[in-house]
Amino acid sequence: MVAPFRYTASAAQIFFGSGSLNRLAEAIAGQGGKRALILSTPHQKAEAERIAASLGPLAARLFHDATMHTPVDVTERAMAAYHGADADCVVAIGGGSTIGLGKAIAYRNDAPQIVVATTYAGSEVTPILGQTENGQKTTVRGPGILPEVVIYDPELTLGLPVNISVSSGLNAMAHAVEGLYAQDRNPISSMMAVEGLRALKLALPHIVNAPGDVEPRSEALYGSWLCGTVLGAVGMALHHKLCHTLGGSFDLPHAETHAVILPHSAAYNAQAAADALKPAADLFGGSLGSGLYDFAASIGAPMALRDLGMKEADLDRAAELAAQNPYWNPRPIEREAIRALLQSAWEGARPR
Repeated sequence: MVAPFRYTASAAQIFFGSGSLNRLAEAIAGQGGKRALILSTPHQKAEAERIAASLGPLAARLFHDATMHTPVDVTERAMAAYHGADADCVVAIGGGSTIGLGKAIAYRNDAPQIVVATTYAGSEVTPILGQTENGQKTTVRGPGILPEVVIYDPELTLGLPVNISVSSGLNAMAHAVEGLYAQDRNPISSMMAVEGLRALKLALPHIVNAPGDVEPRSEALYGSWLCGTVLGAVGMALHHKLCHTLGGSFDLPHAETHAVILPHSAAYNAQAAADALKPAADLFGGSLGSGLYDFAASIGAPMALRDLGMKEADLDRAAELAAQNPYWNPRPIEREAIRALLQSAWEGARPR
């Protein structure tokens, strides 16, 4: 018998497949847009300029200072650019940093958002905004935060460096793993989570070996879309609390932190959520924590917090912050257990 559940579908419109970038002008017009503020990171400025040029008068201005963890002061500067350009929508080109900035603008002025996704972050299909101020990262959720349109064109990911592809893909996989044991999980979100994990597990090794092959790039975007949709449909738990703490308070890189923490958070919850996690565990050899660790190591992922710049002396403080106002989790969040998890992740030890 299927247990009672509640499921809310994502309202985002998806354009998927090679050549989908050509639908961008159509997507802007479909949202009633005539003057789009184009967003990017400094690293993707050239690509954003190329796309903006293709839009002609639909591109009102380019703001290329999107920053990891969405600092509020950067958002305030982007808001000034939005109003100064007399913009009526935003186009976010890139991954989590740029998507987060677009969400932050929409959270403040309800601007329509179009995302051109160039990584496997998955945040483009979630109604969740994480923003940082005064050294702390907080999250808000609401329907106005969800982008209205997402364009997935695998040709735009062909130049994504392998190391970023790997960490970004593991970031997406973390959404799916956590979604399997979420308090408000349901059969639909769990089905998408397992399929997303399967797709990324298949795609990432091929991307490492042949980064210019469009087929695994397409498979990875498909998987990241599913994993992100799961995160948008259910609540977050320990894994995301830890990553928000490490990113917002210790300025660790977002995707790489997710990649390092994932095997350890999965191992922490493995027994308490054994039934919910079994389909994922089966994909990774039966033991999810160690299986994810071995998979990450095999594709050259970052394995230790110390390699990301985390100081061992800060682990006590990180454990304290993570244990404060904890998200719901299938296993109780206990400070000493979290401290041990962080020590293992800092060392890069294989979960037992």
